Amino acid sequence: MKMLKDESPTDRHASLVQTLGLAIADGRLAPNSIVRLDELEAEHKVSRSVVREAARVLSSKGMLASRRRFGTVVQPEHEWNLYDPQVIRWRLASSRRLEQLQALNELRGAIEPQAARLAAERASWDAGSDLVALAARLWAAGQRGDQEEFLRLDVDFHSAVLSASGNAMFSQLHNLVAEVLTGRAEHGLMPHLPDHEALQLHVDVASAIQRGEAGAAHAAMSRIVEQFAEEVGHIWSEHHPDAAQEAPHTNESDDAPQRPSSDSRPQQAV
Repeated sequence: MKMLKDESPTDRHASLVQTLGLAIADGRLAPNSIVRLDELEAEHKVSRSVVREAARVLSSKGMLASRRRFGTVVQPEHEWNLYDPQVIRWRLASSRRLEQLQALNELRGAIEPQAARLAAERASWDAGSDLVALAARLWAAGQRGDQEEFLRLDVDFHSAVLSASGNAMFSQLHNLVAEVLTGRAEHGLMPHLPDHEALQLHVDVASAIQRGEAGAAHAAMSRIVEQFAEEVGHIWSEHHPDAAQEAPHTNESDDAPQRPSSDSRPQQAV
């Protein structure tokens, strides 16, 4: 992807960050490979300051690092800020999309049911009533097939549950959940009409929180997260009928990024 001549410096910077971030997330720029800034400057027809600023942004996300004697080096995935919304979007846009969705949903499964339990124990009656009203609007949007409105309300609902937990650390994970739900929709891994059970489960969560039934709120939210994984896996298999079975917790597929050599010295990017 080359920079357009009529792009402003800000646009060129954003485009270069996007291009490099996607290339790293997808493994086209392999871990421990060297990114030559002068080559990026020539290839994308941008100034050295634009290249340096793009490298700085990616370094702040843990995807690049400056090493003495080597220069700018692509970092392995475990060094990335995996909670950064932009990193999440790049990983969801990569060939490892299903693996990323699975990992994010596993994290949701560890957090959201507990958030629902705490909300049932701590939320005020008014907060519970607001959740019930939100679940009703979510149901209506799902029933009429308004995917855009359904997604917006779904994000709002899960964010509201995290906030109602009274745990500020849970509440700050709302952006992560929003990226999971949005990414699923953007990449065609969401049914055209939400499953009736899914709609009912959101109502069940809200009602349990309003009534202060912690166990019921936890159970219903757990089922929402489980159903998300089931639907994504089913739709993925429909879209990729000839693909080999993907292992959720391994990187040994043909699409996996190139691994660094055992001596972990930086490799020259090609």
